[in-house]
Amino acid sequence: MDILLYILVLLGTFIVMEGVTWCTHKFVMHGFLWYLHKDHHKVQPGIFEKNDAFSIIFAVPSILLIYFGTYDDVWWQQAIGFGIMAYGFAYFMVHDVIIHQRFKWFTKSKSTYVRAIRWAHKMHHKHIDKHDGESFGFLFVNKKYWDKVRRDDKLMAGSKKVEYAPEAE
Repeated sequence: MDILLYILVLLGTFIVMEGVTWCTHKFVMHGFLWYLHKDHHKVQPGIFEKNDAFSIIFAVPSILLIYFGTYDDVWWQQAIGFGIMAYGFAYFMVHDVIIHQRFKWFTKSKSTYVRAIRWAHKMHHKHIDKHDGESFGFLFVNKKYWDKVRRDDKLMAGSKKVEYAPEAE
């Protein structure tokens, strides 16, 4: 088996998963399975939410593809399964650890990417019902959120005090 092809299938799956996740988030989680996802849009005490069921739902195809790919010696099934698993790990790290800080690991990041993805997710969560949402992706950030963070950086980098109203002369 060509290891390069295996890695390309795994990476391709990882990239495709962002689109799959976007569609699932917009049309399933904010659609007919809203009853599982809505608690994620409301502040509630406790570490677990009904929304966490989606991690199991997404893990099942990954586990099955890895298992049958290994058992039947079908390398591309296994590579797809590991690509889904890698995306799931990245999702957990970005969404649960960095954005929602369910675990207090990377709490003071100054990374432009982290600040842009946090802002995009904040804009997603400003909608507390299943309609009129925005920013359904998880790892790839829309340009407008990058631009907002960069604009903020420029405003804060100025050597002069930021004035909100012109001074009278």
